[in-house]
Amino acid sequence: MKKSKQSVIRTLKRYTYLLVFSTLLIGCANNTTKEKPVTIEKEVAKVEVIAWSVKAIQPDGSKLDIKAIDKEGNLFDINAIQDSDQDSFLNIKAFVNGNELPVKMLISKDKYAPVKAIDKGGIILDIKAITPEGDKLDVKGVVRSGNVVSIKVINKEGEFYSVNAISPDGKLNDVKGIKINIKEKEMTLKGFSVYAHIKAMHPSVGEGDSDVTMKEKKKGKGKKKEEFNNIIWNIKAVTLEGKNIDVKAIDAEGNRFDVKAIQDSNQYSFMNIKAFVNGSELPIKVLLSEDEYAPIKAIDKDGKLYDIKAITAEGTILDVKGVSRSGTIIHIKAINEDGEFYGVKAFSPDGKLDDVKGIKIFDREKEMTIRGNAVYGHVKAITH
Repeated sequence: MKKSKQSVIRTLKRYTYLLVFSTLLIGCANNTTKEKPVTIEKEVAKVEVIAWSVKAIQPDGSKLDIKAIDKEGNLFDINAIQDSDQDSFLNIKAFVNGNELPVKMLISKDKYAPVKAIDKGGIILDIKAITPEGDKLDVKGVVRSGNVVSIKVINKEGEFYSVNAISPDGKLNDVKGIKINIKEKEMTLKGFSVYAHIKAMHPSVGEGDSDVTMKEKKKGKGKKKEEFNNIIWNIKAVTLEGKNIDVKAIDAEGNRFDVKAIQDSNQYSFMNIKAFVNGSELPIKVLLSEDEYAPIKAIDKDGKLYDIKAITAEGTILDVKGVSRSGTIIHIKAINEDGEFYGVKAFSPDGKLDDVKGIKIFDREKEMTIRGNAVYGHVKAITH
């Protein structure tokens, strides 16, 4: 009888073990079937780094190499670097003795703004276009249009050649100076005052057509033109069915305020996005956060934060977040109740369309601190 009881106990233990093991196995299987969302710290798709050549393009279509040149006359490559699955906003680097040097536009009293590479020791290298005859032509920032500074090669006769980044498979980007700061100086780098950051971006119409230089425009000289009247673009989330949803800034009391892109010049490839709150235009930023998705906030002069939300026709309030990163681009999406992503777009009054993206200027995680808030990326409307 005793032996029989022990046999029964052993059998019950075996069944209990099998039941627990099966439950755990089923739980693991269920977990593996759920896709973990891509977080802001992870890039959407890793790709092999692609180096785009940087060239000047002459009116006859022939190309000139653009190089960095040190004081001894040594030439070094300049490339746009595509290190993710996006090619709409690429860093430009000078490759000097195994190092990747930043290329910046510097503040200057000259008519045109110099473009230089800067090494970690604070030594600058000239950026020049090289002709077949060996002549070295200046590469300069020649005119500013809103947040964009047109970069041109200037030949001996004072004519401008465009500067472009060309991918190995023939895609073409414009090389531009980009302004983030409303002030003249963006930053100080190794003792040099930086006027603009040099990036390769998708081509767009209407940039660099002005014949008024940055210095002439600042001093009120040059050919007189009608003052540009700002164009306000609407910001909308677009559902999977193609319906547009309003995007608003919301304060702690639930008050709602307009969010708009502002076209303040002929160019619309890189525009500021602002929240219009009680007569003020508030900057909108992607903030540093330990959350799965990065918060998008408007920030007032006291550091007070306003949520950025999409609001459906039925009144449902959806989060607008930075959901993933591709190189220098942070993808901003509205997130519905089922966790589906909606694209966020800027619409002009005449039907043009830009993407709303978070932009990384620096390699570091924190771009800046604004009124006590750590900024991960700048929210802009850019050509797609």
